[in-house]
Amino acid sequence: MLAHTENGLDMKKRQLPMMLMLVSSLTLTACDPVTLTILGAGASAGVAHGLGSVAYKTFTVPIKRVNKATLVALKRMGIKVESIEKTETGKVINATSADRNIEVTLEAISNKTTRIRSIAVQDTIFFDQATAVEIVNQTERALKRRRT
Repeated sequence: MLAHTENGLDMKKRQLPMMLMLVSSLTLTACDPVTLTILGAGASAGVAHGLGSVAYKTFTVPIKRVNKATLVALKRMGIKVESIEKTETGKVINATSADRNIEVTLEAISNKTTRIRSIAVQDTIFFDQATAVEIVNQTERALKRRRT
């Protein structure tokens, strides 16, 4: 009987590493989208992404200049500005392009710092992260052109 127990223990000792590998492969597989997201966020020139494909960036530039640069960027991208609304802390630019509704919010953090938030929604259901990020990137390009 003792030999059977030792054999059973040996069998369990052999199965334990296999079970650990199986469990870790399942948990590590779930981490892959996280690492890809982190790497993708770093590759987009410092533009932060939020839930729902919102793109954010803060510029050390007054809101007046960021507003002008955003309008230049939207025009360059062929996006039509529908309205500009003033808010307590800045402005909201509503625009459209093809089947997308776009909202760009400019928030004055201080008199020298402005935060931009861009959202692009396709067919009122699907978020278009690529367009939201590109609006922020094009705004940054427009700001750099005006500094020189």
